[in-house]
Amino acid sequence: MLKKERAAYILEKLESLYPEPPIPLDHKDPYTLLVAVLLSAQCTDERVNKITPLLWQLADNPFDMAKVPIEEIKAVIRPCGLSPQKSKAISVLSQMLVNQYDGEVPVDMDALETLPGVGHKTASVVMSQAFDIPAFAVDTHIHRLAQRWGLTNGKNVTQTEKDLKRLFPKDRWNKLHVQIIYYGREYCTARSCYGLTCPICTTCYPNRKKPKIVLKP
Repeated sequence: MLKKERAAYILEKLESLYPEPPIPLDHKDPYTLLVAVLLSAQCTDERVNKITPLLWQLADNPFDMAKVPIEEIKAVIRPCGLSPQKSKAISVLSQMLVNQYDGEVPVDMDALETLPGVGHKTASVVMSQAFDIPAFAVDTHIHRLAQRWGLTNGKNVTQTEKDLKRLFPKDRWNKLHVQIIYYGREYCTARSCYGLTCPICTTCYPNRKKPKIVLKP
């Protein structure tokens, strides 16, 4: 298969498997999504979804969260890991939203990336899932699958994002990001497929005999 043929097949396959994929992180508005995505760094979505209801009991908006002591935030989110950094980021970004954006999450990629704890991937998720503005959030999992599927030779997530944006229609980016996440969890996990067993890998590369070595970002 040529790369364009692989991309077309992958689009069709993922659409058949996940026609209406729900957003993995539970949230009720842009702010709670922003905080949930921040918490998901080096933590599973499943654990984040168990912790955020407890955090929302403390505060579920930037006005109230800005008043919560960092130690109280840290105590709640400790199971998510990196709690000292994440609790400070949640507190400071909440204060910034109140002081600079009237308590609203800005609908702007550059503005989002100025918030503490918010990198390009987190900002992309918020832009795409909270505001339905085309973005292609690429994390280490999507980077791994894109390499296994021969969609990129990128050595980092930045290059992989550029390659995927060139390959796929812009109006599919937001949905495709979520579809790839679900497919990776179900069929093409880090420690099971290695580019050799899942339906997409075996269809795109039927003659592959050795595990696909993925360049880590």
